[in-house]
Amino acid sequence: MLPWIIAIVIVILDLASKHLVQTNTSLHAVTVVEGFFKITYVKNTGMAWSLLEGQQVFLSLVSLAASAGMIYYLAKKKPDKPTAISVALLLGGALGNLFDRVFLGYVRDFLDFYIFGYNFPVFNVADSALTIGVVLLLVITTMEDKK
Repeated sequence: MLPWIIAIVIVILDLASKHLVQTNTSLHAVTVVEGFFKITYVKNTGMAWSLLEGQQVFLSLVSLAASAGMIYYLAKKKPDKPTAISVALLLGGALGNLFDRVFLGYVRDFLDFYIFGYNFPVFNVADSALTIGVVLLLVITTMEDKK
């Protein structure tokens, strides 16, 4: 039950935060912490770092297939709790961005960080969940390999 709740919460937080920023033009360009964090609303027609820009159909199909695979895995394979949580984060992130791709034709990004003088690509809550899910899955896999 917990993985499904995590995935649903991620989708809700992602879509709600995107909607909030998109519909409030006063939030389209706001400095939160000078030289470190801004809210910068952008429409991303690619994936991370705008790779595969304009390939919405392809990206949507890949995301849909990955989401279906994760749903199957969680439902049928019954993974251990840490693995289920990491897959739930991946699923929630994938579904949040898939919603944007299918219904808007682009992904709404708005979290804009400057890290050590580098302007990191703008991202969103779904991207954050995807990243955390991947890192967690890598840690779990590495720990299992050492056993």
